[in-house]
Amino acid sequence: MAEVKIQAESRTEFGKGAARRIRRESKVPAVLYGHGTDPVHITLPGHDTMLALKTANALLLIEVEGSDSLLALPKQVQRDPIKGFIEHVDLVIVKRGEKVQVDIAVHLEGEAVSETLVVLENASILVEAEATHIPDGVTVSIEGLDAGAQIHASDLKLPAGTTLAVEPDTLIVNITAATTAEQLDAELSEAEAEAGIEKDEADAPSEEPVAAAAE
Repeated sequence: MAEVKIQAESRTEFGKGAARRIRRESKVPAVLYGHGTDPVHITLPGHDTMLALKTANALLLIEVEGSDSLLALPKQVQRDPIKGFIEHVDLVIVKRGEKVQVDIAVHLEGEAVSETLVVLENASILVEAEATHIPDGVTVSIEGLDAGAQIHASDLKLPAGTTLAVEPDTLIVNITAATTAEQLDAELSEAEAEAGIEKDEADAPSEEPVAAAAE
C-alpha cells in the first residue's frame, strides 16, 4: 500500500468551538497517538484527508512543521451523519516493519449454481500484516458452488506476510438453497396460523334455479 503524504499543522485550541472554526476553514481536527508517545493534536487539510481516507486502512505519512514525519493508520473517523464530511480523525502511529491487526474487506467473485442463496456472513476479516504492506482485501471465488457449501477463514488465500487474526473456523460464506414460492406460501400460512389470523374463504358461486321454458 502506497503512503499518502499529508502536511499537517500543530493544534493548540481544543473544544467544540475550536473544532467548528477549524472545519469552517475546510480543515479537519485530528489526534496522533501510540508507541508510548503523548497525544499529538494536529489539523489536517480537509480535501486531501477526504481523498486519502477513501481507501480503507490508508497509510498516512504525517508531516508536521518542526517535527519528524510520522506514519499512521486511521483508527477512528467521525463523519457528519447527514452531510458525510469528516469531523474528526484518530490516528495511530505505526513503525516500518511493525505488525498490526486490521480489518480487510472480503470480495466475492463468480456465481454459485442456480437456485441457491449466497450469504456473506462476514464482509470483512481481521488479519495481521506489516503496517506498510496491508492488503486492500481478499477475494473469494464462489464459482459453481452448490447449496450446502461453506467457506471458512482457513480457506482464504491471503497474501504472503498476512495471517489470520480470527479463529480458522470463522464462517465467511454460506451457500443455501433458495426459498421456493411454495415454501414462502407455507411459511406465510404457518405464521398466520400462529398469529391467529384466519383467511376468509371465497363464497362458492350460488346456483340459481333455471326457470322452465314455457311451452
